[in-house]
Amino acid sequence: MIERLVAFSVRHRWVVIALVALITAASTGVAAHLFRINTDVERLIDPKEPWRQDEINYEKAFPQRTNTVVAVIDGKTPEQAEEAANAFAKAIAVHKNLIETVYRPDGGPFFEKNGLLLLPQAELEKTTEQLVQQQGLLGPLASDPSLRGVMRVLGLGARGIKSGDAKIEDLDKPMGEIDRTLQTVLDGKPARMSWQLLLSGGESKTTDLRKFVLMQPVLDFNALQPGYTATKLIRNVAKDLNIDAEHGLTMRLTGPVAVADDEFATLSDDALLNNLVTVGAIVLFLWLALRSAPLVVSVLITTFSGLIVTAALGLLMVGELNPISVAFAALFVGLGIDFGIQFSVRYRADRYEQPTLEDAIRAAARGVGWSLTLAAVSLIAGFFAFLPTAFRGVSELGLIAGVGMVVAYLFAITFLPALIAVFRPKGEKVAVETTWLAGVDPWIIRNRKAVLIAVGLITLAGAPLLWKLPFDSNPMHLRSPHVESIATYLDLIKDPATSPNVADVLAPSVDAVPEVTKKLAALPLAADIMSIDTFVPRDQDKKLATVAETAELLDPILNPTRKPPPPTDADNVKALKDTATALSGIAGGNAPGNKTAGQLSRTLEKLAAAPVAKREAASVALTTDLGPLLARLRGILHPERISLANLPPQLKAEWVAPDGRARIEVHPKGNSNDDEVLRQFAAEIQTVAPHATGAPIATTSSSYTILGAFVQAAVTALVLIFIILSVALRKPWDVAMTLGPLVLATLWTLMALHVVGMPLNFANIIALPLMLAVGVAFHIYYVIAWRAGVTDMLASSLTRAIFFSALTTGTAFGSLVLSSHPGTASMGKLLALSLFFTLIAAFFVVPAFLGPPPKQPDADRPEGEEAGRLPGAGSKVHAEPAAVK
Repeated sequence: MIERLVAFSVRHRWVVIALVALITAASTGVAAHLFRINTDVERLIDPKEPWRQDEINYEKAFPQRTNTVVAVIDGKTPEQAEEAANAFAKAIAVHKNLIETVYRPDGGPFFEKNGLLLLPQAELEKTTEQLVQQQGLLGPLASDPSLRGVMRVLGLGARGIKSGDAKIEDLDKPMGEIDRTLQTVLDGKPARMSWQLLLSGGESKTTDLRKFVLMQPVLDFNALQPGYTATKLIRNVAKDLNIDAEHGLTMRLTGPVAVADDEFATLSDDALLNNLVTVGAIVLFLWLALRSAPLVVSVLITTFSGLIVTAALGLLMVGELNPISVAFAALFVGLGIDFGIQFSVRYRADRYEQPTLEDAIRAAARGVGWSLTLAAVSLIAGFFAFLPTAFRGVSELGLIAGVGMVVAYLFAITFLPALIAVFRPKGEKVAVETTWLAGVDPWIIRNRKAVLIAVGLITLAGAPLLWKLPFDSNPMHLRSPHVESIATYLDLIKDPATSPNVADVLAPSVDAVPEVTKKLAALPLAADIMSIDTFVPRDQDKKLATVAETAELLDPILNPTRKPPPPTDADNVKALKDTATALSGIAGGNAPGNKTAGQLSRTLEKLAAAPVAKREAASVALTTDLGPLLARLRGILHPERISLANLPPQLKAEWVAPDGRARIEVHPKGNSNDDEVLRQFAAEIQTVAPHATGAPIATTSSSYTILGAFVQAAVTALVLIFIILSVALRKPWDVAMTLGPLVLATLWTLMALHVVGMPLNFANIIALPLMLAVGVAFHIYYVIAWRAGVTDMLASSLTRAIFFSALTTGTAFGSLVLSSHPGTASMGKLLALSLFFTLIAAFFVVPAFLGPPPKQPDADRPEGEEAGRLPGAGSKVHAEPAAVK
């Protein structure tokens, strides 16, 4: 049947070529129109999985927390960071056409007024106590928030130290900060002193210097990067607001949308160069295998036409590609080209023996058609084994690649013969053999037992490595740490206060929050817990009383009834000189504070003698943040009782769903980027809240889902291939000899992973079931030749075809290694490693397993198995190695 189809294609070559050209042109248009890559990792898992159902349920309750861009704004001082975040949030909010919602989770009027009520009682008492202790500093500053007033406070401090009422150590850091600020002014550089840092002794938390703005952009799903237009606007707005390093600020973008866009950008990085290198290497190996420009061109046209058709069919079937299914192109080229090489090398071998080109093509079809068919069916079965798995990303890859193998096989027995007939390559002058390998087969047969024992010992010795096989279940490790969104994410997870690796638990109502929180707080690995109770405290009476007591003491100080008139320059000069004199009085001694006082005294004298503009600049530098600080203190000491009714709507929506369910956020103890920490934390959370969601639960659950999917796919592939081979070969021993070395190659690959330090992950684990399908094709070629009674297989044209097919397949897989995307690169590395061991098994283990060919070739052989010879190879049954004619 295959021979007749090939003969028909040769006879009607122009019709076949025209038909394929038409199909290819139409496929090009379809692929260009439908091409899209969805980089949403959540889509890679079947939504019917229970844990995905929990995620979907959570996303419906809090839709504003999905598809977000997070702007992370860092400043040199808390005041700069807060100002920049506020200005940015206001500026970006007006662009309703591209930004649907804007939310500040850590700032705004609500926090400025009620911030003290949000502190735990113990921390509130400590904070108010510190404010009371600083009333001696706050009073003079509130009455005279100017350069003169700052100097007056310094002078009072110096006199207090001299009289013994204060310690110089307490004034060391403030004096140093003021001195640095004034030195910067005298140097003619922009300066601005943070009073928040000054009053806290220079100490600050990450959240003081880092502010967040959460946005939901309008996404263009017709674009390869749906959030590109919105993120471009975000960056332009930040640029217009001078949020840049030159002004002491940085803004970085992260969040699902930014990560997805960067994911595609990473996948496309260096794509042109990598593809050119790959195509160049494939052309080189094809030339070495075929030694004929017409044959090389024929195979290339066949392969790339098939690739275009497969791309169109794939997009029609799945709608859009994903970061895993996009690898179908490399798989198609690597595997599809094998059919072309097998047919063309076989054609060359038969062309040496057949009188005409048409006869040689028919002989090639007759000789290689059966093994190609069996290999294609096995590959298709291997890929389709992924279809029923819950790992949708790989399931779609299996579907596309499986259909691609159908296309590659059909093109190899129709389009390729037609092209060869049209291009009419020259006949072969010598037999297509690898005579230098002629002695290897006899050596393997003579030392068969030794080879098998060595294989067994190596496998047994490496078996313990299987127990140490590393598996990286963190999907973030599959992304490039060099892109901004991932680098920012990795920076955030270093601090528990900003880490996004948190668990989300839904309580049935606001009233149920305390009970659920109590259970969660009892878990050993639960650290901070936030909920609606964090923002509507249930113990407000005590807190309001504490704040009221503090306000009673500080209100008269922060709101003086009499203030001096604004200082003149002469007033400032006098204040500078008086303070310099006071500081010089405490400069004696070797303590750090004494030296700082002396240095600041000299700086003040220089400033007093400087031009008026320098003192004006110094006044701006020292007092810009003083006025807002005093205003915030006045406001924060007069909070109002918080309730769900007066809570800002956006803040309430972050914690209470429209249906009344309330969100509880749980932060883990320990390193939240450690897979084991997250796994244990997720397991603990789910003992209390089985339907919890969040990164730790998703990471853990997805690892179980994906590992289960690959076990299922591997077992399914083995069973399907076993059934196919059993039906085709009809002898259990032949089936075992085909699959046995393949299993060994898989085990060796897993052992090698530990040796080279490469962990399995969600992307590269796909290589294992794939190589079952790939490797079986090579092994089938040898088993069928052995059944036909062929000797010296390594010296035959078959080995030449397999060797160069493996090189082109390895090159296609190797192109993935060049990707800037770590997940794709790791897939390429494992595919190449697996291919290496598959070839070792094919070239050396299979002949040892099989032993000498049967003395009587299988009489009950399928069409295409020619008894006594490997067609076109010139090999003899039980004879000397094939001679070169």
